[in-house]
Amino acid sequence: MLIFIENTPRAYAWGSTDALPDMLGTAPTGEPQAELWLGTHPGSPAHVAKATPVQHTLIDLVESDPERYGVDGGPLPFLLKVLAIGAPLSLQVHPNREQAAEGFAAEEAAGVPRDARERNYCDPTHKPELLVALSEVTALSGFRDLANARADLLLLAAAARELGFLSGAEGFERAACRLVGREAGELRRTFLTWAFSGEPRIVKALSCLPEVLAAAESDAVGYWERAVDEGTVDPDRLAALRALAAAHPGDPGVLVSLLLHLVRLAPGEAIFLGAGQIHAYLGGVAVEVMASSDNVLRAGLTQKHVDIDELCRIVDTGELADPRFPAERLGHGLLAWRPAVPEFQLVRARLREAEAEAGAGYADADAAIRIDLPAEAPVVLVVTAGKVRVERPDARPAEVASARRGQSLYVSAGEPICITGHGEVFLATIGDGFGGPAAR
Repeated sequence: MLIFIENTPRAYAWGSTDALPDMLGTAPTGEPQAELWLGTHPGSPAHVAKATPVQHTLIDLVESDPERYGVDGGPLPFLLKVLAIGAPLSLQVHPNREQAAEGFAAEEAAGVPRDARERNYCDPTHKPELLVALSEVTALSGFRDLANARADLLLLAAAARELGFLSGAEGFERAACRLVGREAGELRRTFLTWAFSGEPRIVKALSCLPEVLAAAESDAVGYWERAVDEGTVDPDRLAALRALAAAHPGDPGVLVSLLLHLVRLAPGEAIFLGAGQIHAYLGGVAVEVMASSDNVLRAGLTQKHVDIDELCRIVDTGELADPRFPAERLGHGLLAWRPAVPEFQLVRARLREAEAEAGAGYADADAAIRIDLPAEAPVVLVVTAGKVRVERPDARPAEVASARRGQSLYVSAGEPICITGHGEVFLATIGDGFGGPAAR
């Protein structure tokens, strides 16, 4: 079955006010619209679009015939999202499978309500996730070399001292000193703990940081401009730090951000976030697929609950060489991102009309006239550009659906599907759900 699905975007404070309405063809409400969830997660299950006067969710559909619509007789193990990031998300990590199961069981046994603010584990499932940029996306992802973080902290100390914030300068110098003298992983872990300790020196440094960064933008003070010209500071890092300090004054996560890679993804580039990898998305529009979980432990840049001790217990303190995750080319117009997890993989299909001229839309070497994909497991599909036709020619009777930008389909397990038209489509399924696709 090819079933249209839809959902109401999640109105988180960090969302963009216009990106999702633009994609969905709806009027902006003036409120932030952050995430469109397309799956069976109980927090916001997708709905069968205009099926009957009574609203049915994908959960209802799966429960009506688990063998036909589910995976192994249960809900979808993956969740597909469209993200519209208008402001930075919290710094966060996700537990591995064992940590999630143990943490959930412990909080259940302790009687912590599942909707309690202090709850760390909402479910017993891990939450690896993969993000593919639709627009330019900026993110903090994974620990970088400690020497670079120390250099940036010492630069902040010099700026604070030049601008007269002497106690703040001492705080930045102390922060830099905490990143030398021991094994790198242990230094990162102890830095996280110290940053949230409330020690006066760190409080002084954080309190003056917005002024240090903002004051340097005036014509009277050219400290940062000189630093950029001399190559001692990355202008992208400076811009991100200014934005974080302005949005979250006094938040220890602003300093923690200096320990992380700042990555700028071009459309079509991806990052994969495994268990324990600290990260935060800062801006842009993207497609994301993850294991169907909502387990998050936060490390600042938020008003929500922060349990730094538990975060430090599960965080991966190793250095990440490169946050980007490469795509695998499956055929003409077809890319796949296949991390080593069983719950999901993500495929991007780009299509063009047979008669389209080269250079028009996706009418180039990166677009196919027709793409055939197996669908032996359920697939969730979202159109991110143009208009496409999805068919199941071998089904009896044959199935067909035309979908435009912003529309989504649930494809039940069964015969292969054929996609034609013009535009861009993302398809999520389980880790081994596609095999031997062909495009031409």
